[in-house]
Amino acid sequence: MSEEIDLTGDGGVIKTIVRHAKADAVGPTTDNPVVDVKYEGVLAETGEVFDTTHEDNTIFSFEIGSGSVIKSWDIALRTMKVGEIAKLKCKPEYGYGAAGSPPEIPPNATLIFEVELVACRPRKSSNLGSSTEERARLEELKKQREMAAATKEEEKKKREEAKAAAAARIQAKLGSKKGPGKGKGKAK
Repeated sequence: MSEEIDLTGDGGVIKTIVRHAKADAVGPTTDNPVVDVKYEGVLAETGEVFDTTHEDNTIFSFEIGSGSVIKSWDIALRTMKVGEIAKLKCKPEYGYGAAGSPPEIPPNATLIFEVELVACRPRKSSNLGSSTEERARLEELKKQREMAAATKEEEKKKREEAKAAAAARIQAKLGSKKGPGKGKGKAK
């Protein structure tokens, strides 16, 4: 896994990149502040999952900086690129604080999220000058999603190749250990 990055300088939000985005991937900007993410949140103390988009394969969307999510997400998602998956460790003051979010999240809980940035886009109220600009925006979103899918496919292919290589090594070892045995063989 990658190194831990202290995004707040006080250990409040620690980011570890699980999967890097492609080199030409884009991140959120003032023109594209709305992000689409997939995530899973667990309580650091117990490891219990309190929220996830993985079970129903949904996308969660929000605008960075609008105050609609916990502080740690606003901080961390600004640093991510489309296709990137990061593990975020969030201290209570960057999460739900002393109040928590009962019943799922107790007071003063440290939270751990695994977040994938799926896409970035402009807010709906953005004034798009023409249908040409809208088409360009949709093409860019399509490109971002295709890049994320290609990255996932590459990772899957690498895992499959590694499994096949490991299986071949095991087969080769087993094959080299075989020799004339002492067991009951049928004579011809």
